[in-house]
Amino acid sequence: MMQRTRQGAMAFAAALLTAATGCAGVVDTPEAAPSRKVPIRPAAPSAAGGGASALTGFTLVASGDVLPHASIIRRAAEEAGGRGYDFRPMLSGVKSVVSRADLAICHMETVYGQEGGPYTGYPAFKSPPEIATALKETGYDSCSTASNHTLDDGAAGLGRTLDALDKAGVRHAGSARTAEEAATPTLLKAGGATVAQLAYTYDTNGYPLPAGQPWAVNLLDEQKIIADARAARKAGADVVVVSVHWGTEWQTAPDERQLTLGRSLTASQTDGRPDIDLILGTHAHVPQAYEKVNGTWIIYGMGDQIAGDMINHAGAFDPRGNQGTLGRFTFAPPKAPGARWEVTAAEFLPQWFDTGRGRVVNLNAAIKAGEPLTAVRDTIRDVVLARGAAGDGLVMGE
Repeated sequence: MMQRTRQGAMAFAAALLTAATGCAGVVDTPEAAPSRKVPIRPAAPSAAGGGASALTGFTLVASGDVLPHASIIRRAAEEAGGRGYDFRPMLSGVKSVVSRADLAICHMETVYGQEGGPYTGYPAFKSPPEIATALKETGYDSCSTASNHTLDDGAAGLGRTLDALDKAGVRHAGSARTAEEAATPTLLKAGGATVAQLAYTYDTNGYPLPAGQPWAVNLLDEQKIIADARAARKAGADVVVVSVHWGTEWQTAPDERQLTLGRSLTASQTDGRPDIDLILGTHAHVPQAYEKVNGTWIIYGMGDQIAGDMINHAGAFDPRGNQGTLGRFTFAPPKAPGARWEVTAAEFLPQWFDTGRGRVVNLNAAIKAGEPLTAVRDTIRDVVLARGAAGDGLVMGE
């Protein structure tokens, strides 16, 4: 499942089989969508070198997979009262956290359908582009778009998705419409820093890369990630964040590839400075541990932020598929020219998608309000801290 596949009919068959095991949820039905292209304009680089004392720090919030099954699409249609699709209420429970961050990053797992639909869930997702508007209004600034579902509707679906995100004002990384776009790092302003977001996926469910477009989706490759991180530094990035779609579905412990690649990426340096400052993992559909490796924080898996009732490999409903975390990191300016921006506070916020109400729930806030969700919150906390992150200062936030 972690192997990269790019060929023909066998690969397509493998696509549906792979999708069935993890992104399944409920068996799905279709529905309807628009598109438009807006040019990408990278943020201007921040001031170089010497003015470190004048720079201001920033907070970064990141969250897991947005995975709209058919049940989620139907819920959004109900929320819109017959006028399209409204995903904003689903995300309202985390808006206060996301919107207060200086930089907020999400993971858009699926692609958007063509104007007029149909919209579909599992196994080949085509989602309403109104999701992009909801992400923007919740406070997200940028999304990773490299996943095993990025090519569910080929190059056309990929293009529609990026067009819709552009129209909503949400930046993106991990897939591209042109070779030039693929070669241009996504640069974002946060406090006094310029932050690069890079994104990669382990596979595309066996769908081959579009003919003549080897750059359409960033596939997971250690040397490419390091080269891209160094290129982003040269383009003006003070902080490099890498979003990775990786891991073994339904497994709370990071697998060997995650551990090995995480060690290699965090060990990579140029002139004594780490090439990568933060790694954000998605794909497993369950929360995974946070860990500080070689002085750099890794979230192996944030779990799902939005998903329908999830079905695991055994064919059974698994409530862990609706559990997740928001990661929140506070970065401080470098103490000396050429040094890295340091994480001075690392937090995780446990969250849960209540499929009955169709809402993302900030678990600590809900528990404070009297909801009986302590067991769910504590289950997530135990997974997040399983690799000793508390000893490196990770705390549970609100």
